[in-house]
Amino acid sequence: MKNNTYKVSIIGASGYTGSELARILVNHPEVEIINITSESHKGKKFSDLHGQFSGILDLVLVSANEVDVAGLNVIFLALPHGVSMEFVKKWQDSGIKIIDLSGDFRLSTPEVYEDWYKKDHTFPEGFEQAVYGMPELHEESIRKASLVANPGCYPTASILGLAPLFQTGKVDPKGAIIDAKSGITGAGVKASNTTHFSNVNDNFKAYGIGNHRHTVEIQEQLSFLLKKSVYLQFTPHLLPVDRGILATAYMSIDGEMSQEKLDKMYQDFYRNKPFVRLRNQAPSIKEVRGSNYADIYPFWDDRTKRAIVVTAIDNLVKGAAGQAVHNMNLMLGMEESTGLNQVPMQP
Repeated sequence: MKNNTYKVSIIGASGYTGSELARILVNHPEVEIINITSESHKGKKFSDLHGQFSGILDLVLVSANEVDVAGLNVIFLALPHGVSMEFVKKWQDSGIKIIDLSGDFRLSTPEVYEDWYKKDHTFPEGFEQAVYGMPELHEESIRKASLVANPGCYPTASILGLAPLFQTGKVDPKGAIIDAKSGITGAGVKASNTTHFSNVNDNFKAYGIGNHRHTVEIQEQLSFLLKKSVYLQFTPHLLPVDRGILATAYMSIDGEMSQEKLDKMYQDFYRNKPFVRLRNQAPSIKEVRGSNYADIYPFWDDRTKRAIVVTAIDNLVKGAAGQAVHNMNLMLGMEESTGLNQVPMQP
């Protein structure tokens, strides 16, 4: 056992996000994983469920109801939408920092949540304390937070790609178009007709056209930057690959613009942001695979007078577990990149 400072629990181990959290945290120099939960696999070893951890992390899975929060510093909720809110409600007064990887507290109000997620929200009081966990936008608020709502994977790529433009205020609040593609792990571990091998392999399609729930999450955060309501077009697509998101955004800009000015805008905005890498050519998903990096390529098309911004992330790391650990580091006062300096895996 490591001589660690902070003790954490992962609530929900059966999914991709839970296992990715464990992969990052097991080598985090200042963290000890105390317990991992699963309702459907209680009593099994974590490594029985995820064989890559054999001999590395063999904790026996317990029910979330068995977790003794006394002595814990952080709880990660790697649970489905509609389930996390009940645990936030249960542990709200425990004094423990909670990082929720579901969508239950990402939006501005319970009413907006219910409109887009088509679920009743049973803990609306949580919205008053929840902070949207994107360190590049909300670092200081995250440092003071007791409840962080970890962003969605598509919104992470989309918001990071467009944030410097919306910060300027010189954009059309209805003018952004985001064309985004995700690997199949973005759909979660539970099988469905959509994620069946024969439907995904050697195939490519759009879905959630015009009404995907991540649309409002992107709009709200860009509205925060622009200081006025944003309405944009977001279309997700399913790629026949394991992991990765590539988001291409198109945006008209008011006033004079050039490649040099656009580059400077992005350099200034992301200065001292350790996990945003500005590229001089369009990135690919393999160039960020397994890492917490967001690779962004801003391009000025002088012919159409539009900015075209390409962003690549690993949906399970920067789009989920890695960003959650980044938030934990900030909440606990650690150096923000601690435990997150994995080099991308290519090929």
